[in-house]
Amino acid sequence: MAQKPSIPKGTRDFTPSDIARRNYIINIIKKHFELYGFQPIETPSFENFDTLMGKYGDEGDRLIFKILNSGDFISKVDDVTYSSKKSASLMPKISDKALRYDLTVPFARYVVMHQNDITFPFKRYQIQPVWRADRPQRGRFREFYQCDADIVGANSLLQEVELVQLYDAVFSEMKLEGVAIKLNNRKILSGIVEVIGAPYHLVDFTVALDKLDKIGKDKVIEEMLNKGISEQAIQKAAPLFSLSGSDSEQLNALEKFLKTSEIGLKGVKELQFIIDTIKQLGLKTCSLAIDVTLARGLNYYTGAIFEVAAPKDITMGSIGGGGRYDDLTGMFGLKDVSGVGISFGLERIFLVLEELGLFPEEISQSLQVLCINFGEEEALASMRLIGALRNSGIKADLYPTSTKIQKQFKYANSRNVPWVISIGEQELASATFVAKDMVKGEQQSYKLDDIATFVKSL
Repeated sequence: MAQKPSIPKGTRDFTPSDIARRNYIINIIKKHFELYGFQPIETPSFENFDTLMGKYGDEGDRLIFKILNSGDFISKVDDVTYSSKKSASLMPKISDKALRYDLTVPFARYVVMHQNDITFPFKRYQIQPVWRADRPQRGRFREFYQCDADIVGANSLLQEVELVQLYDAVFSEMKLEGVAIKLNNRKILSGIVEVIGAPYHLVDFTVALDKLDKIGKDKVIEEMLNKGISEQAIQKAAPLFSLSGSDSEQLNALEKFLKTSEIGLKGVKELQFIIDTIKQLGLKTCSLAIDVTLARGLNYYTGAIFEVAAPKDITMGSIGGGGRYDDLTGMFGLKDVSGVGISFGLERIFLVLEELGLFPEEISQSLQVLCINFGEEEALASMRLIGALRNSGIKADLYPTSTKIQKQFKYANSRNVPWVISIGEQELASATFVAKDMVKGEQQSYKLDDIATFVKSL
């Protein structure tokens, strides 16, 4: 007996119903991306090894899926490298490509390669899959879609404001209430490590701090100590781990704490502008609040950083995030091009909407009308009717064989078809068709030359 097939951990098959609901989310996000003036691009699923490596920090680099070179790649490795058994030195010799980890670094590469064809500031959106060799768990997959919007070529903080509004517009249309947008600034984090006397530990500090809501304060402190950050420095920063109060109170506290750090105070000023501007413009559904413990572990962020939390009664990681990156394109030779972007987590948004029952029923309706097949002549008449219905935008189909009527109705029920049409011998003679409402159990006859009346009833 053949072994039952399986798929890799962290990946999924999608049913027709799953696809319909995923498309519902994507279409809303895409609609608002375009309303805000973003243009679509696509990049390859895999990039050159050097394009991706070194852009996400040590932890991110470890989660990148590498693609082995074709052919007998091992024979090309020298004996010294091979015998060392060190993946860091071996990998570049057996792999020169990798699956993309996110859409931001490939976008930076795209901007550099196409800079002569781009009109700056350039607003792009991209909806494509990415891959991470992460430990699978609820809402965390090894293959998943990101829905990104980025603006490069201008450093105005109004762009951060616009991205907050974009989040709000999307979640408002999804009727997803209670979404919280958290806001911080990497300049503030840089100022904190400067003030506590650990300026060379910014990456270690932010990577550990980013795990605060996942592993707790004690584990974060333990990780910082293991990375070489002194206990005295951690104690000095500790009050910020539980900073609370209104946005104004938190900003005042940060201003006092960072009074000796020029870069830290600049970060506070930037946060103040975003918060104040959003208050004047207002939001429909989302809330916006400062979270000084928000770090986002990716090394390329340099300014404002965002993270979007699901409603409080839903146990779920972030459903979106992003931030300002001042010189990501500089890694590829194009200096002084500022950018800012956000991402929507399609998979997690799907799970949240599903748990809250927020998917409209009609989106999973793959077929509106099914015609019963009574035989060759009746089927031909039904096909003419189906053609007219499809021309009117109605999803219609004919059961392919003239099998038992009970079986055909059972098929209609299994697909939740709301209307079943019958053209039998009698209807054929009178040039009519009978439409049965499968929900109410009622049926009505219509003339074959008056399909418009039936369409209006749908």
